[in-house]
Amino acid sequence: MKSRADLKRVKCCVVKIGSAVLTDNGQGLNRSAINHWVEQISELKSRGINVVVVSSGSVAEGMVRLGWSTRPHTLQELQAAASVGQMGLIQAYEQSFQAQGFKTAQVLLTHDDLANRTRYLNARATIKTLLDLSVVPIINENDVVANEELRVGDNDTLAAIIANLMSVDLLMILTDQDGFFDSDPRINSNALLLNEVSVNDDSLDFAASAGAGALGRGGMQTKLTAARIASRSGTATIIAPGLKDNVILNVIEGKQIGTLLIPNEAPVSARKRWLTAHLDVKGEVVMDKGAEQAIKQSGVSLLPIGVVGVKGCFDRGDLVACVSESGKELARGLVNYSSVEIDTIKRNKSSEIERLIGFVGEPEIIHRDNLVLI
Repeated sequence: MKSRADLKRVKCCVVKIGSAVLTDNGQGLNRSAINHWVEQISELKSRGINVVVVSSGSVAEGMVRLGWSTRPHTLQELQAAASVGQMGLIQAYEQSFQAQGFKTAQVLLTHDDLANRTRYLNARATIKTLLDLSVVPIINENDVVANEELRVGDNDTLAAIIANLMSVDLLMILTDQDGFFDSDPRINSNALLLNEVSVNDDSLDFAASAGAGALGRGGMQTKLTAARIASRSGTATIIAPGLKDNVILNVIEGKQIGTLLIPNEAPVSARKRWLTAHLDVKGEVVMDKGAEQAIKQSGVSLLPIGVVGVKGCFDRGDLVACVSESGKELARGLVNYSSVEIDTIKRNKSSEIERLIGFVGEPEIIHRDNLVLI
């Protein structure tokens, strides 16, 4: 997808609805807004466009049902609120879609579900089957059981991973902002709304770090990160004002609304998209400039000769970050050796591995098929 004109050819999209637009000023779910979004999604489905909904709001709805005025801080109370609120959230979607003649399905996921290859593929097969049956999947993180180790972290990231999982054309993030600005519009009255921009444009990082919006668990930085994750499957992302009339339909019709973040790289393989779902990085391997350039420009494997340092404690098969000597993360991958073994074989040729650690598994520290650029 290269421009808004291409939006008219979308066949499948993920619509992520954030808590800032889903909740009614602390009064629970905004039922009127839900009905309006459902009407638009139903219209898309009548046009033959598949839609997956990733929805926040369970904790906020649970707080209302439990009579809590402030968001709890303990994990157990947050999980209790999510458990109570999820009932109301799904009920609201079910009733609204039922009125439009469509069935819904609740899909609750954790990071562990998405990081495990078999469960990842099972989730994909189930969601695809639901879409084939013209059912609307309503996806949320399984907050009731997810602790910090199992948590995806925020629904922007979850939506991006689902976009990769299903290889959709578009990720639509509905928020309470008009889109992505070049600076924080709450501070700078002259901030400019970006219309269309490459998802990897370096200027976006500065704008996001300036605090352009702070919604739910994350602000614009999480949305930018999500857009970059989604781009790995060639998926474009649009950040749009969720409460504007007909926002979903206007986006699909290519109208000037929100900010379109355009992927500018070829989609990566399905296996590498699965690697993107791995969020639990166990450590780091530090690369020299030669290795850094090689994996960025040529897509080669990471060899021991190009590694100059190791951080953290990890085992064979764990996910690690590949960083430059200045500490910038450039890639992630599944290692063929433990942190102790890599520390021993670093800066050496692959032919020296057996001499140094007594055995040789693979000549690479990370094979290119298990390595994805960030």
